[in-house]
Amino acid sequence: MQWRGRRESSNIEDRRRMGGGAARAGGIGGAGAIIVVLLAMFLGVDPSQILGPGGLGGSSGSSQPAELTAKDEAEGQFASVVLADTEEIWTRLFKSQLGERYHPAVLVLFKDATRSPCGGASEATGPFYCPSDKKVYLDTGFFTTMRDRLGAGGDFAAAYVVAHEIGHHVQDELGILGQANETRSRVSETESNAISVRIELQADCLAGIWAREAADTLGVVEKGDLEEALNAAAQIGDDTLQRNAGMRPMPDSFTHGTSKQRSHWFSVGMQSGKLEDCDTFGAKAL
Repeated sequence: MQWRGRRESSNIEDRRRMGGGAARAGGIGGAGAIIVVLLAMFLGVDPSQILGPGGLGGSSGSSQPAELTAKDEAEGQFASVVLADTEEIWTRLFKSQLGERYHPAVLVLFKDATRSPCGGASEATGPFYCPSDKKVYLDTGFFTTMRDRLGAGGDFAAAYVVAHEIGHHVQDELGILGQANETRSRVSETESNAISVRIELQADCLAGIWAREAADTLGVVEKGDLEEALNAAAQIGDDTLQRNAGMRPMPDSFTHGTSKQRSHWFSVGMQSGKLEDCDTFGAKAL
């Protein structure tokens, strides 16, 4: 993906120098955190459903200022450029396809841990969108986890992460996310999980629309980029994550969809480019 030297978004809240070590005290660490990463992280809406309001952290003491490495700086710039691309694309599509105005989300960059109205944000919760403050929370160290632990490397795979989370914001802008979560609060856990799967697959489809536009209108997609995104979608399916954690896949517990479903819906958005074709809630088969 061609991103260096390109426009960055102004909707960035950078908390990385605030640190987060103290917020993690008493939390899950080592192998436990890895299992949480494999099972719970990646593209959720509310991490408190998994780790509780405190995330990994059991303490709210003061945190130490963090130093940013050159790698941290580059990853922050990369996320900011991708965010700017989503803003340009969704502003245009909201106008052309819906006749409406798009209100961009804010991307919160943090290191190790921070707080959100949706619960604790940490390296183990993975990136997520919080509808309470309309912000995406991202520890860019997650890009390394994708590459080294999930087999989903490449800059376009990382861009897919940001695009998926912005997909949740698009759902929120359209009123879909609020309605779906309200329904989830009134049904059984199994039914709630099934709704969550449709939420996540729709965000994958919206990320596919973003990928199509990034290629067709921005011209920033390079050879192999789309394959990187499709591979990332496949690597973080619920069935694959559960197998990687040494578990037998349990469909009733799925909240994001299988690898096949995630790849399929990303492809639907990428091939169509139309919001109306991302109606996972109306689809009889996922």
